[in-house]
Amino acid sequence: MARYYVNRQAQSNGDHEVHRSDCYWLPSPENRVDLGEHTGCHSAVRTAKTIFPQSNGCRTCSTECHTT
Repeated sequence: MARYYVNRQAQSNGDHEVHRSDCYWLPSPENRVDLGEHTGCHSAVRTAKTIFPQSNGCRTCSTECHTT
């Protein structure tokens, strides 16, 4: 299990990126929402979408959940 976070600040396309806690691109604490522990990015993105409907996996740490 890994801890995931969603960025409070949207990307230029409106996506709020979901990151694993060990991601190089993890936002600063004031710019992220803790999504808790998940077995993978799919459930983390589902949880993020309850907060920010336009959420997407990070291209670096959640590749299988990243869509363009």
